[in-house]
Amino acid sequence: MNHYYSVTTCTNQRIKYFAEFNNARALINSLKKSDLNGLTKTICFVVMPDHVHWLFQLKTHTPLSSVVAKVKGRTSFSMHKNKSEKIWQSGFYDSLIRHEKHLLHQSRYIAANPIRAGMVEQLGDYPHWDCIYLTPLNN
Repeated sequence: MNHYYSVTTCTNQRIKYFAEFNNARALINSLKKSDLNGLTKTICFVVMPDHVHWLFQLKTHTPLSSVVAKVKGRTSFSMHKNKSEKIWQSGFYDSLIRHEKHLLHQSRYIAANPIRAGMVEQLGDYPHWDCIYLTPLNN
């Protein structure tokens, strides 16, 4: 509890579900719901077309895998996809942030994903991100 994690999870077969605005917003709403339910405190996230990077503080004794599963499940349900269609790959990649001083560095790395991917020249031009350390320019 109270540890910081950086989590990356991908869509099934890297299908670009989150290139669709409403799907990306469903995922963002699921991340926010996790915070509202007291499971997490989001530090930073960016929703890419086929994956999400999420940096957060785990605020409960609920296992990390259960928290991520809840976000994935809530997102899938919100997207109203065919129930037989699998939205997410199994599992996720996580990294424990051992020192609070690394949060800013990791946040910048996460937020810069759309720039590194060549999707935008400035982060403020990308609609699907947030970070407590950075101010969105156009959100």
